[in-house]
Amino acid sequence: MSTALLLFPDFALILLGFALRRGMSLGDHFWAGVEKLVYFILFPALLVNAILKTRLDLAAATPLLVTALGAMAAGMALSWLARPLFGLKPMVFASVFQCGFRFNSYIGLAAAGLLFGTPGIAALGLIVGVAVPFANLSSVWMLARHGDAGVWREIARNPLIWATLGGLVLNLAGFEPPRPLATFLGRLADASIALGLLAVGAALRLQGQNGVRGASLYLVLVKLLAVPAAALLLGRWLGLSGIYYGVAVLFASLPTASSAYILAMRMGGDGRSVAWIISATTLASMATMPLWAARVGS
Repeated sequence: MSTALLLFPDFALILLGFALRRGMSLGDHFWAGVEKLVYFILFPALLVNAILKTRLDLAAATPLLVTALGAMAAGMALSWLARPLFGLKPMVFASVFQCGFRFNSYIGLAAAGLLFGTPGIAALGLIVGVAVPFANLSSVWMLARHGDAGVWREIARNPLIWATLGGLVLNLAGFEPPRPLATFLGRLADASIALGLLAVGAALRLQGQNGVRGASLYLVLVKLLAVPAAALLLGRWLGLSGIYYGVAVLFASLPTASSAYILAMRMGGDGRSVAWIISATTLASMATMPLWAARVGS
């Protein structure tokens, strides 16, 4: 079966979420509640469940993490060029800068499960645990002079980081959950994928500011083409193969995280342009993610 067909269920759920948001009068409070449930309960359960089920080799995972962070660093460097290339105002640039390297964990965990199974979710969980602080620090640093950052508080309260760390500690300690607990975690993990992707679709916004259209398109290309290309080359140079290589490139090919919009709005930035880039990368990734995944497998 082709990679595009394997990923079709995930993207169909995103489109369904988009349609439900506009076709049913559920209200913003409903979708905000769904996103909180997924973020604070369901996805942490998915991560813990996957890490507990997977035999981890942290020494072998080092090239995986280096590849992922190296690809993010390439995205940051190319995003930095957006300001001189397009003459962006300082606060506009600070807002859209993050769109070239931040990643949507919801889509990543769902796709990793479809393509690589439980070991893929565990591998991506390791990347998320390291990359989330890196992404948050870089994004807030760029916006810090214009608002109250609170970066360390946001990192300390990030449930995906704590779930990854907790799962690692339990895994390395040899903990095996009793069957009722394992079933409970499994049920939560199963619920996380569908609800998480529906929430991604519900959050799509297709209106942006014309004044930064060129920069926005540039950042879409950076996130969906340049960053995964960097992961592809760096992973090959470091000798990655198998699931770790596939997961590293999958991570790099993910669309921009919806949290970029929240951060820009909290700190008085250009939220509308950020929302457009998030939506554009999400929709375009339906074509680019299968291509990158197939490229790794070839």
